[in-house]
Amino acid sequence: MNTYKQTPVTFLTISAEQAGQRIDNFLHTHLKGVPRSHIYRILRTGEVRINKGRIKPTYRLMVGDVLRLPPLQCQDHNPNVPSANRLKALANAILYEDAHLLIINKPAGMAVHGGTGINGGVIEALRALYPNAPYLELVHRLDRDTSGCLMIAKKRSMLRRLHDLLRNGGIHKHYLALVQGRWNPHIRRVEAPLRKNLLQSGERIVRVSAEGKSALTQFSIEQQFTTTTLLRVQPFTGRTHQIRVHAAHQGHPIAGDSKYGDETFNQQMRHDKLKRLWLHAEKLDIDLPEINYHLSTSAPLPDALQQTLLCQKKTLNY
Repeated sequence: MNTYKQTPVTFLTISAEQAGQRIDNFLHTHLKGVPRSHIYRILRTGEVRINKGRIKPTYRLMVGDVLRLPPLQCQDHNPNVPSANRLKALANAILYEDAHLLIINKPAGMAVHGGTGINGGVIEALRALYPNAPYLELVHRLDRDTSGCLMIAKKRSMLRRLHDLLRNGGIHKHYLALVQGRWNPHIRRVEAPLRKNLLQSGERIVRVSAEGKSALTQFSIEQQFTTTTLLRVQPFTGRTHQIRVHAAHQGHPIAGDSKYGDETFNQQMRHDKLKRLWLHAEKLDIDLPEINYHLSTSAPLPDALQQTLLCQKKTLNY
């Protein structure tokens, strides 16, 4: 059973390391155990104040701001702490680490953060693995069923720099994807705007729409098989489900994609030992010349995806 503690009115002075964040994102990170819905309620009602004034959830913190937090009930127990097995798996999945950045090979099936019905995500696990780390924040996200390179900033200053790079195309992300059918080699770039939609069931889905946000993905053929194609993919924008939707939009959904894929094809792929989405964030290239920071990291292809490729290669011999 979860227990709760009552916090008093708190005043915080924003440091240079904390400046630049949206107030809602800062509170979500700072107020562990407080539901996101409650955070937005205390923002709407003006219980959270900056320099004695009301602010909107989109307000960005400035150095020297005095933040007032009202009395709050916080959970003593965090229901999203991952299991010991997940902690061990994540500890073994670290690809790169320095004083600024942590890169892991995120396992498929693990969400980047915990939530309703999710018993702990990557960020909760890393905070459990690094209990004395003053700062750990996701730089970007990967879908729950996607494996591969995931960046976690260890300093707020690095998070800001990497977000700037992501917005300006300064981080090169490379994926491998196995798709249905034989991809047309002349299709190298897919530029189709994407819009998030919410179904009546509450499920989130992304569709190509003229009213959506711009999205650009580059595809190149790595290897073609009898009924599938292995693609190397580079997204130039970071829209939700971008690679999956752009591939399906071309008539070549990713193998194992239960949301945007073909169920008959997915059933056939299950005979080839595929039990997950065949999408892997293989490589990251980061270039920050102003601090002489250059990094290229790769995540090895998981055994489960290699087994599926072996099955596809066997079909070429018949």
